[in-house]
Amino acid sequence: MHANLNMVLYSKIVFKTLNTRIMRLHRNLCFAVIDGLHLIFNEGEYADKVVQQLLKRDKRWGSRDRGFVAETVYQIVRYKRLYAEIADVKEPFDRDNLWRIFAVWATLKGIKLPDWKYFTETPTRKIKGRFDELSKTRKLRESIPDWIDELGIKELGENVWTDEIAKQNEQADVILRVNTLKTTKKDLQLKLQSEEIETEFIPNYPSALKLVERANVFKTEAFKNGWFEVQDASSQLVADFLDVKPGMKVVDVCAGAGGKTLHLASLMENKGQIIAMDIYESKLRKLKVRARRNGVHNIELKAIDSTKPIKKLHGKADRLLIDAPCSGLGVLRRNPDAKWKLQPEFIENIKKTQEYVLQQYSKMVKSSGKMVYATCSVLPSENEKQVEKFLTTDIGKDFNFVKDKKVLAHKSGFDGFYMALLEKK
Repeated sequence: MHANLNMVLYSKIVFKTLNTRIMRLHRNLCFAVIDGLHLIFNEGEYADKVVQQLLKRDKRWGSRDRGFVAETVYQIVRYKRLYAEIADVKEPFDRDNLWRIFAVWATLKGIKLPDWKYFTETPTRKIKGRFDELSKTRKLRESIPDWIDELGIKELGENVWTDEIAKQNEQADVILRVNTLKTTKKDLQLKLQSEEIETEFIPNYPSALKLVERANVFKTEAFKNGWFEVQDASSQLVADFLDVKPGMKVVDVCAGAGGKTLHLASLMENKGQIIAMDIYESKLRKLKVRARRNGVHNIELKAIDSTKPIKKLHGKADRLLIDAPCSGLGVLRRNPDAKWKLQPEFIENIKKTQEYVLQQYSKMVKSSGKMVYATCSVLPSENEKQVEKFLTTDIGKDFNFVKDKKVLAHKSGFDGFYMALLEKK
């Protein structure tokens, strides 16, 4: 019953056309897709960067053209293994192979193939038969490497993993987080409406708005004025979980480009101090630009270039956020190419990094202070097992476990996440 239900859901996704109005393939758009796939599959480039480049390729393209390019590239990246298996091609893919994969995608979408040389030998009927046959096997149906499938079963169990990986193959919704330093959720909704972007509230996510239809929100006046950031609903739970108050000294130690840092600033009403730290200075520079647009002025940026910046803060933080580096297996909907780039040894190494980060950075929390350990992974070995292990160590024994939250995409509809709140004795 379980697998059959998945098959039905899967077929709905695969056979649903991108846009009923795009039933005719346009040569320049298809060439852009093939070029993009070559860069992602053969040159190892990141899908999001490639798509950004492709969308700047032709100024005459309208939003529908750009939508076609972006969504087609992402869909083929998501289902690379399944489509390649149906097309009977192996990596590295030459351009003919990429056209065969593209033909599989188009056929499964119900799009009529034009009379181009790339499609002359496309076995349309055989493609649908192969799809039905191969889709009986989860690792092919969900298009994941064998080792990830085995790891998922081992850590989450067959049923949960089957549901989770199916959800991770769906396109993620666009979620906004209102910047309460500048506006309210209702006013933001009305402002976006005036710019022809419809949104809806999401129950139990106080700062979130979901786009009804995908749109380029970065061109809006509301974005330029710093009224919102794009941030998944699950990610928005983390700053809330840290229980910050205006006036506190808060350290965000793996701040990156600062989505959660900016959320913390708005929860603190711009009062107190947030020290945003990261090993990558380039990410902190992006945070600086975002903070200015958001009207945030209680953030101090610090690159972790040695152990000194950490030692200086020992016992000083009221609150500490460790948004730890992880496998990213909770956010495959956003980064579908990650499953092809991940390696088993990376998972083992990242777990050691997580242990190190917990040991070293937790020293910054003052007595009665709190910290949150968070990841965008769904694997217990990166999440609750790491916290349990930490609590048995000499440093961890100074902390009490308060609560944790596990978010699975197939249950929440949003990214997979984990967060644990610990309090220092």
